Amino acid sequence: MEKQTNPILTLSNLYGDDIIYTSRPSYSSNPWLALEEHQCNFSTGRELIIAGQTPVIVHAASVTDKLTSLFNAVRIEKPKNILKFEDQATYEQLIKKSAYEYGKKIYFQYVHESDVLENEHYALDKNTFIALNNKSRLPEWTGYKYLPEREVVKIDDFEEAVSNWEFPFVLKPGDDLPTAGGYGVMICHNNKDLIKAKQAISKASHMTNTLIIEQKIEIATNYSVQYAYSKEEGIRYLGTTEQLTDQYGYYKGNHNAQDVPNAVIQAGREIMEIGAKNGYFGIAGFDLLVDMNNDIYAIDLNFRQNGSTSMLVLDPFLRDGYHKFYNYISPHDNEHFFKSILKYVQKGLLFPIAYYDGDWFSNEIVKSRFCGIWHGSNKEGVERIEQQFLKEIQV
Repeated sequence: MEKQTNPILTLSNLYGDDIIYTSRPSYSSNPWLALEEHQCNFSTGRELIIAGQTPVIVHAASVTDKLTSLFNAVRIEKPKNILKFEDQATYEQLIKKSAYEYGKKIYFQYVHESDVLENEHYALDKNTFIALNNKSRLPEWTGYKYLPEREVVKIDDFEEAVSNWEFPFVLKPGDDLPTAGGYGVMICHNNKDLIKAKQAISKASHMTNTLIIEQKIEIATNYSVQYAYSKEEGIRYLGTTEQLTDQYGYYKGNHNAQDVPNAVIQAGREIMEIGAKNGYFGIAGFDLLVDMNNDIYAIDLNFRQNGSTSMLVLDPFLRDGYHKFYNYISPHDNEHFFKSILKYVQKGLLFPIAYYDGDWFSNEIVKSRFCGIWHGSNKEGVERIEQQFLKEIQV
């Protein structure tokens, strides 16, 4: 029997077709995000596959014929609701025109400056969005539960405050500037790590007023628990992934979580309820750690979509068993990279989400990028196939 071929949720279930969605970070600088231009452009294609009828702002290199070929291989039609941009000028012009000329509201994945768009044109109230993603205010949004030991300090008082902490601990910006992929989250195991963190803090001191010093939890499992909220449907649990990170917290992908404790799902629901009461609607993912004693800690609340949202929403398209979401960058030849991806997609082992076509650019050499989901009956088999793929693209 064939599996159902509809996502469990699309953006139009949440936003309708009168709101325009953009997942691109603003072009302005942010010391805590690795704001590499092509990576930011690539991210604009990530929600396209789950957009439904909601118009999405996407970089032109993320919607070339190569994406069409990958979607055709899994019998998915490329959405027609695409608003294309090519650079900062066309991106910002598109946002302004959509809002000021056509009266559309914009749903942002990341806050933009008021010279790009005035606050009243945000689909989700800008101040609500900023408040919910402010890391210093995390205790409010958890109901003062699930908290590691933490201290919020002014950046001028940081040196003195951190000297009272024993290793290991975690440092984070204490404001609303977004972090992603582990950038901006500094795990300090020793003095060498602390010196490196202080250098990063010094570079960011012109944009960051407060810092958080936080107990490092000895993790048993690192969950990303995800929910959607709309007034019509209320809160909907989308599922849970397990986050894969290295010892310094840098992102290495997500895989589907088996046997998620009910207490973790309930903790996430409580946080989503608080967010909804404060005006949030849309998709949110919360990083909840479970330690060796089965205690739950909320270490990051993302009132926005994240990389593995699509993996959960696309579950009906995937084989039963093990799923792993990850991003890849072409190591050498873009055409060879694409053909290798297409081969594994056609075999039914890799499900495509987004493809950024480096060959779209004629005046510079750009590496192509891809994100997708490996899916197979078990973890060992999927990991073996992924390793085979990684060897192939190196040739």
